[in-house]
Amino acid sequence: MPRTASLERIIKSSSKAILIGIGGGGDVVGTIPTYDLLSMFGVKCVFAGLPWERSVLDPVPGPRSFEEIRNTRKLNEVVWCANKDTVTSTGVRFAEAGFSQVLGRETLLLGINGGPKKIAEGILNAAEKLGADLVVGIDVGGDFLAQGDEPGLMSPLADSVMTAAIAMADAQITTFMGLFGFGSDGELSHEELERSIRILAREEGVLGSWGITREALSIMEDLISVVPTEASRAPVRYARGEFEQGTIRSGTRMVKPSISSTVTYYFSTSVVYEKLSKLARTVSNSKSLQEANEVLHSIGVRTELDLEIEKRKGAKTVSLS
Repeated sequence: MPRTASLERIIKSSSKAILIGIGGGGDVVGTIPTYDLLSMFGVKCVFAGLPWERSVLDPVPGPRSFEEIRNTRKLNEVVWCANKDTVTSTGVRFAEAGFSQVLGRETLLLGINGGPKKIAEGILNAAEKLGADLVVGIDVGGDFLAQGDEPGLMSPLADSVMTAAIAMADAQITTFMGLFGFGSDGELSHEELERSIRILAREEGVLGSWGITREALSIMEDLISVVPTEASRAPVRYARGEFEQGTIRSGTRMVKPSISSTVTYYFSTSVVYEKLSKLARTVSNSKSLQEANEVLHSIGVRTELDLEIEKRKGAKTVSLS
């Protein structure tokens, strides 16, 4: 018998879900196919993301704190409600604000500066206040399945912290995780992703998959016209018949689109955490994002925060010369 509940049983027993884009930036766009799936079963959805935009949009390294955000309201110490006008204190618009503009509803922002345990507590409190009985973490590209030795891995910090947090929340609320845009962020290769998925399959951690329907595609096209996202854009273009490979992140990463990038693959949170994600287990006891970053350094892993700090220092050096 399977050690994890089936995807069908989870969905049919749920009434309201919080769908979280766990990687920051435009990952919230990648929750739409899952929203499409859950809606067919009558499950209501609340969308959420992280207040961490790419450095090309927000030159300040790392995610923003509540004090650095304008036009939002606090649900708890970790979770804040965003709308179409939500921006950073320096005027940078969040992807979730564009999301709210298109869908005409509030979205949630999850502060991740306090470490996985605090994030988990915030998610559980938000679920209680909102009447949600399901939490789904969606990563665009697949970095949350990284094992740490992949040479192209560049942004594992947010994914690792959020995977650890959702695994902690899993003890008190039903959760699962999903990969949308198979390799569409240009970090893990298809072969590296398949290596990780094979491990999860052997451990009965693969729950199922769901493609982009016409209805979901229409919503996603509206979203990418407003939300600046490269990783979520590639699968949408492929679904419309644009199959050419190309580069993203200012030409630093090559993306080879495939039909797999239009599918969301779902996994047991506990199996991902316990059997695959050394990175999530490594950061699980961290009390802050900075501490999580440092413990990843201890196992030889560099992160998106490192890159942003280096880019910021470089920009300052250039401006002073």
